[in-house]
Amino acid sequence: MDNGPFFMVPLRIIFSDREYKDGVDISSDTIFPLIKKELPTTSLPDGELIHEVFDQIKAEGYTHVIIVTISSGLSGTYNALRVLGEHYEGLTFQSIDTKNVGIGAGILAIYAGDLVKQGKSFTEVIQEVESKIPTTKIYFNVDTLEYLQKGGRIGLVASLLGSALKLKPIISCNPEGIYYTVAKVRGLNKSIDKTIQLVKEQIGTHKRFNLAITQADAMETAEKMRQRLQELFPTAENIYFGKVSPALSVHTGPGSLGVVCQVLD
Repeated sequence: MDNGPFFMVPLRIIFSDREYKDGVDISSDTIFPLIKKELPTTSLPDGELIHEVFDQIKAEGYTHVIIVTISSGLSGTYNALRVLGEHYEGLTFQSIDTKNVGIGAGILAIYAGDLVKQGKSFTEVIQEVESKIPTTKIYFNVDTLEYLQKGGRIGLVASLLGSALKLKPIISCNPEGIYYTVAKVRGLNKSIDKTIQLVKEQIGTHKRFNLAITQADAMETAEKMRQRLQELFPTAENIYFGKVSPALSVHTGPGSLGVVCQVLD
């Protein structure tokens, strides 16, 4: 395999008067003023667009495709791409269900790209990426559960009656790829401390690991988190930093912070 590029198939964000392609014609910055007026729904990538991306991959001379998607427990994207891949001629597909969301899924795609650059075979890349799914964990600090509830993505996260107590849930994905509450803490600072403690516990005595930070309208908190992770874990192979995608922002709401720990050894 060569250093094949990434091809993105965007989710759809649907408002009453128009539709956007996730990250294509709407950004993390431009979605928040809109969702304050109306909470949109999110939907699977358009079948026609998926075919166009497959056609583009084939036209560029590729023969093998590894599809890396967000959790099948949270979205039908994995099944949609897998089924369309099975009926598409001229390319060999393998779909990977990351059981994860946002940068938790993204970091596995980045890892796949790194393995390709190292010259690993199609089968080797698939096996190695799949072996890292259980050791890749996202910890989401959300400002409010309101958006997850409205979007019907609450999963196993119990509704909190403690908003007056400023209780902040830390949410992750369980082995089936469903949201659940890892911890409940009072206030933002304690939420950051608890997230760091969870990362520390996950790393334990492991020597090789990647970290990632992602934020939705929470840049100051994200910068604070990055600084602390750099100080505490100077041997991290990578500390990725970015924004929550617009589609995921619909469910997490503004003021969300995600931290991913991916153990590699």
